[in-house]
Amino acid sequence: MEDIYISEADRADLERERYELALERIREIPGESILEEQAQTYFHQMAGFVLLMDQVRDIVESGSLRRMTLEELQKLNRELYEDILPEHYGKSYGNPDYAVCCLGESIGRMLSFLYAELRGMIPAAFEQNRFDMLIRAELFLEVYQAFACEAEEETIRQILYWYVSDYYEPEAMERTAGMLCPGRDFARRIVMESDLTDLRYLYYYGEYVTDGELRTAKHLNEMPEEKIRLLANTYTEGYRIGFEVGNKDISIKKTVNVRYGLGFERMIRQAVLNFDRIGLKTTIYRAGTSIFQGRSVNKTGFFGANPNKQFDYDHKEDQALVLDKLLVERKLECMKNAYEQYREEAAVFGGPAVLEIFGEKPFQPETKETACRLSGKQQKLSVEYASRAGMLQNEYIPGEERSFTIIAFPVPEIGEQYEQIFDDIVRINTLDYKKYRDIQQRIIDVLDQGVTVRVKGAGANRTDMTVRLHELKDPAKETNFENCVADVNIPVGEVFTSPVLTGTDGILHVTRVFLNELEYQDLWLKFTDGMVSDYGCANFGTDEENRKYIKDNVMFHHDTLPLGEFAIGTNTTAYVAARRYGIEDKMPILIAEKTGPHFAVGDTCYSHAENVRVYNPDGKEIIAKDNEVSVLRDTDVSKAYFQCHTDITIPYDELGELSVVTGEGKSIPIILNGQFVLPGCEELNRAFLSQKKCCVSTEKIVH
Repeated sequence: MEDIYISEADRADLERERYELALERIREIPGESILEEQAQTYFHQMAGFVLLMDQVRDIVESGSLRRMTLEELQKLNRELYEDILPEHYGKSYGNPDYAVCCLGESIGRMLSFLYAELRGMIPAAFEQNRFDMLIRAELFLEVYQAFACEAEEETIRQILYWYVSDYYEPEAMERTAGMLCPGRDFARRIVMESDLTDLRYLYYYGEYVTDGELRTAKHLNEMPEEKIRLLANTYTEGYRIGFEVGNKDISIKKTVNVRYGLGFERMIRQAVLNFDRIGLKTTIYRAGTSIFQGRSVNKTGFFGANPNKQFDYDHKEDQALVLDKLLVERKLECMKNAYEQYREEAAVFGGPAVLEIFGEKPFQPETKETACRLSGKQQKLSVEYASRAGMLQNEYIPGEERSFTIIAFPVPEIGEQYEQIFDDIVRINTLDYKKYRDIQQRIIDVLDQGVTVRVKGAGANRTDMTVRLHELKDPAKETNFENCVADVNIPVGEVFTSPVLTGTDGILHVTRVFLNELEYQDLWLKFTDGMVSDYGCANFGTDEENRKYIKDNVMFHHDTLPLGEFAIGTNTTAYVAARRYGIEDKMPILIAEKTGPHFAVGDTCYSHAENVRVYNPDGKEIIAKDNEVSVLRDTDVSKAYFQCHTDITIPYDELGELSVVTGEGKSIPIILNGQFVLPGCEELNRAFLSQKKCCVSTEKIVH
């Protein structure tokens, strides 16, 4: 049989016809009363939402959106998101507690999932993606028809299953193109073509916008041009230097993926111009909003304000409704097909340049029995998928050829001193890297004399860790620790290594820490030969709840993880600034990891790039890039990587001792009672002195 060719124009016509037919049927639903009352109420509300999305699509398509006043745009934005705002979430079908209460346990979960998936029509309407609107409208109708026919619960679950399975390929194609192809320029056009002094542009994305995004944009608009260039140059130069220090060839790359929070467009515009000048076109895609990209409290892409982090947390494991072995294979097949389609673009993709934000109100999630949760079998499938997907990506975008950079700035929610804090973070992000480079080299020279490093907590901190280091066969030419200055991880301020697992033992403990925007109280992990052997925290009332919280969000469903990194943060300036403003709990890990020793569970910092030879500024080669798990890539790559890397920092004030132990048993202290005591590091303690002076001045004012 001959293949039937359908032109893009004909395909678009067919999609338009299907879409109009679906809408015609959905318009009838609000007038029908063929279901039991609670279900009918749900479908009436959802039909109204779908029809609202079509109105928004028409507003955007006609150009009316750009003619609306700021007040009209704000009203529309509020209408799109008000149902999941915390003050309304108690009676939202997006809340699985409410959906289950109204509709029953099994059906409630499925219809809460459908509710969340329909919300994916918001970005589709703004991006004029009729296909994404069509498949959700048709899914809604299919589920409604199943209810009308009094179908079994399993029938409805199968509808959801085949929706995910059938449409995973086009969604994978779209997501991959968004990352690799500069021609997908929805966000880039907003950044580069809008009048950024007219804050209406923030509403053109379709993201939720609050006073925070407006104030951020206004603050950047008030900055002189040279300061904007400083911010952008720090960001883009960090990316370029990352290739340089990683001994990777940036000249073979043509694209970079830019990720940011709304409000930073003026800086991003300058960054795009900077990247253009070094031969890199930017791609910008939206953070995930559906089951196809995955929902998460921690956003990846461009994003606006989060209307309700609890909503994202409630739906982060919605795949539990459909995940099985066949679907894992289907997803991997679709991912491979997408990379094959964009093989050439993947080969010249350089990696992400990330602008993180911080300062939002700390989020303490509520764990709900009504929310979808992966079973033990599904957790193993999820781990298998993540591992194989990581290997597949590395096949098309080799780790030894790509790099990244990350920088972070505060948002107005951080407090009344926002402007001062922002300026201090700019100062921290642009510290003199040469000074830190030289001090950190002194620390590395001592560390390289050691066999192990001993880390002990102080006060309420129960940390007692022994970290084993690799043996240096030629100390004159080799080193264990990388001297990290301002490149991929901005700001400056750490030395790090991949420890030997065997002989790395003990308890890592922090009294309070925020990881990926989630709070942990009295978090502890036990390591036996470098692998997590036990863990707990004090967030919830039972050990079972606490362990599940860690298993889901730190272990990422793995039964164990290796200690992939040990590092010593040296940025005392950042530490003192956090204390001065009382924002320790709001600092992103990017900065927090520089404010004390930190330990990362998961993959090493050199994941997928272990064979690239890397050198410190002093010319010594870094040889500690592997551990006993990552070396398995040569025999069974599926066992070598975990696709996660979570840093946990012990702040200076919880640190009693950090010492190097030599082969002769001699102990050389680097930090004692939160102060650097190694000769040559005195400059790092100056920030602590300024903190004490500040405290004395404050006491005098109070008295």
